[in-house]
Amino acid sequence: MSATLTQLTGPAYTRIYSYGAARGENAVPNEDLIGPIDSSDEWIRQRTGIVTRVRADKETDAIDLATDAAAEAIEKAGVPADQVDLVIVATISNPKQTPSISAIVADRVGANPAAAYDINAACAGYAYAVAQADALIKAGAARYALVIGTEKLSDIVDPTDRSISFLLGDGAGAALIGPSETPGIAPAVWGSDGSKADAVGMNHTLTEFRDGEVPWPTLRQEGPTVFRWAVWEMAKVAREALDKAGIEASDLAAFIPHQANMRIIDEFAKQLKLPETTVIARDIETTGNTSAASIPLASHRLMEEHPELSGGLALQIGFGAGLVFAAQVVVLP
Repeated sequence: MSATLTQLTGPAYTRIYSYGAARGENAVPNEDLIGPIDSSDEWIRQRTGIVTRVRADKETDAIDLATDAAAEAIEKAGVPADQVDLVIVATISNPKQTPSISAIVADRVGANPAAAYDINAACAGYAYAVAQADALIKAGAARYALVIGTEKLSDIVDPTDRSISFLLGDGAGAALIGPSETPGIAPAVWGSDGSKADAVGMNHTLTEFRDGEVPWPTLRQEGPTVFRWAVWEMAKVAREALDKAGIEASDLAAFIPHQANMRIIDEFAKQLKLPETTVIARDIETTGNTSAASIPLASHRLMEEHPELSGGLALQIGFGAGLVFAAQVVVLP
């Protein structure tokens, strides 16, 4: 008779212990970007709600930003770095195809030899990673997980592109997740629609660039397509996430959507019928759209500006290139 394999189980529940953040060193106002796209400060503010965005120095990369955010999250959580045994980095701007940002960051912050891997789920990446960390800890595959969204989108932007260039910023946000005695992360509603893969993403492949057929690949989008999808389909996903968590919109202390566009955020709030008491994250105004980093950056700012939200319920939802989406309700640290 063959031997029986040992199976692990972990804690019944998990929660977010802390947030960390790092933003690009430079504030870039609309005026600096309007020339090449023949636009105006007023047009950008009306269309997106962005007044200024943060962009990193030439020498700073997504790994540096991730390291700074991760170090803050570890310090705030009070968990020794060497006890972090899982590092998941969500990004679309690793300066190299390989190695992963996560392995380098794990080493830099003192979590070596943690399991480490990167995921590419664009603007939904952080919410995807939270779902994975929650599941892996509950399965006994890890005890403490560092989840990071990090982007240096200024490296993959065409200053003359009217569809997306003025939206993008650089930064990283991190969360430390670990065991909990009460539920701190609700089940995720996540998925994809690859039939709309052309709606937002890179305009060329690296091999085309290598062969001299195209200029450096950059991000672009079909704005109206993405806007309609986000407003109509993602409001449904957000409502589904509330149902899965077993709560009502009126129970939310905060709403933290991906910082894609202020008009989308306002429309969400309307469709979800959020009460006046729910604090809505609007980090996009001064940070811009930082893809995978946007939800943790907005969460970090929210907790700094509203410490009274600690222990309250927040609905977070990410959506973007793929098209992919993920939403879950979390207890704020």
